[in-house]
Amino acid sequence: MSEPISVQLYTVREPLAADRDAVLRRIAEIGYRAVEPFDPTTDPKGFRQVIDDLGLSVSSTHAYALLSREPAEVFDAIATVGTDLVIIPGGIAHEEFTTRDGLQRTADLLNGLAEQAAGHGMRIGYHNHWWEIEPRIDGRHAIEALADLLAPEVFLEIDTYWAAVGGADVPALLGRLAARTLALHVKDGPVVKGKPHTAVGQGVMPVPEILAAAPDARRIVELDECASDIFAALADSHAYLTSLEGS
Repeated sequence: MSEPISVQLYTVREPLAADRDAVLRRIAEIGYRAVEPFDPTTDPKGFRQVIDDLGLSVSSTHAYALLSREPAEVFDAIATVGTDLVIIPGGIAHEEFTTRDGLQRTADLLNGLAEQAAGHGMRIGYHNHWWEIEPRIDGRHAIEALADLLAPEVFLEIDTYWAAVGGADVPALLGRLAARTLALHVKDGPVVKGKPHTAVGQGVMPVPEILAAAPDARRIVELDECASDIFAALADSHAYLTSLEGS
């Protein structure tokens, strides 16, 4: 795997808000070489300066702002941050994933954003939670039916944990969506809604099998909530994933 292990900065959203530069420095000290912002429009120039100084790259970025702000403004911020992979991580009504008409509307939205992104040299992706997995359309998870409606350039960032919570056999799902999947959110825990996550490798997720099912996808650690010290959990996650690379 040539891409460095990344971390979704939502994981450290509270300390990040208090002292962004110190948090990014600590992430680099743990050994991460890439990050995934959740709001690239917040001081993109300052953010880019700090990560450049720390030797960090941007694996991709989430961009809720594309659903509410002038797209060109958001794409300009993303260009400054330094990535061409732009991910919609929600913001679409859960009900849209329960019918074919809803999936078509969702695909039309994502395909339209992809056309705009292409003008900035970028690609649009979609990130799942459980509500794109639980509904079944003709016997398949809704995310699979959605994939059939997406333009070829639109990719998926599969959140492996929420896929499991939604009832998917995650390695099998990834096998079916391999051509669409450019990134994985790698997380671990009890696979129960409302329960905190653990460091990767300390829960019940079949992490080695998941990674083997999508060997070319970027690996991005995210812990939405964690009962232990978040930086210790990030360090343990990095150590575990690094050990798998060497095994």
